[in-house]
Amino acid sequence: MLTGTVINAAAVVIASMVGILIGSKFSESMRNAIINVLGLAVLLIGIKMALQTENVLIPTLSIVAGTAVGEILGIENALQKFGDGVERRFGSGRFSEGFVAATLLYCIGPMAILGPIQEGLTGDISILVTKSLLDGVASIALASALGVGVAFSALSILVYQGFFSLLAVQLSSLVTERIIAELTSTGGLLITGIGINLLELRKLRVGNMLPALIFAPIIAAIM
Repeated sequence: MLTGTVINAAAVVIASMVGILIGSKFSESMRNAIINVLGLAVLLIGIKMALQTENVLIPTLSIVAGTAVGEILGIENALQKFGDGVERRFGSGRFSEGFVAATLLYCIGPMAILGPIQEGLTGDISILVTKSLLDGVASIALASALGVGVAFSALSILVYQGFFSLLAVQLSSLVTERIIAELTSTGGLLITGIGINLLELRKLRVGNMLPALIFAPIIAAIM
C-alpha cells in the first residue's frame, strides 16, 4: 500500500548520502544526461498507462477539460509562487534551505500525486519507482551543495504521498475497474507530458493538466 512511497523516501536518503560524500565529482552535464535518459523511461510508462483506455474519447475529453480549467485557475503558476514563498520564508540556513528546496522539488508535481494514487488503487508502483530514480539523481546534486537537509525531505515524501495513497485505498471500493482504467489512461497522458519535459522536447505546463484527474472518473461514469 505504501511500498512505492517508502522506496521513494529511501532513495532520497541514500542518494543524499552519496551526494554528501561524492556528489561534487559528478559534473552538471552528467547529471543532466542521466535525467534526460530517465525521461525516456517516464515517456514509456506514460504511453503504457495511456493505452489502458477502453474509449479514447474519455482521456481526451478529460485532458482537454482539465487543462482548460487548470489554465484558467493558473495552477502551475500558483504552485510555483507557493514554492517560492515557502523557500523565502524558511530558506535561511543550509539545513533548512536543503530541506525546503528538496521538499518542494519532490512533493509539488504530478508524479507525487499520480504515483501514490496509482499504487493505492491498483498496487502498481511503477510511477513511484521511476520517480525514485529521478529524485535520487536530484538528491545527489542537491545534497552535494546543500547538505543533509535534503535527506530529511524524505519525511515530507512519506507524509505527502502517503496521504494520497491512503486516500486512494479508502476510495478504491467505490471505484469500478472501468473508471480505474480511464483514470490510469488520463494519468498516463500527464506522465507522458512529464517525459516530454524531461527530454526537453517542449515545455508543457503539466501542473495545469491536473484537473483532468477529476474529470476522468466523472466522464467515465457518464459514458
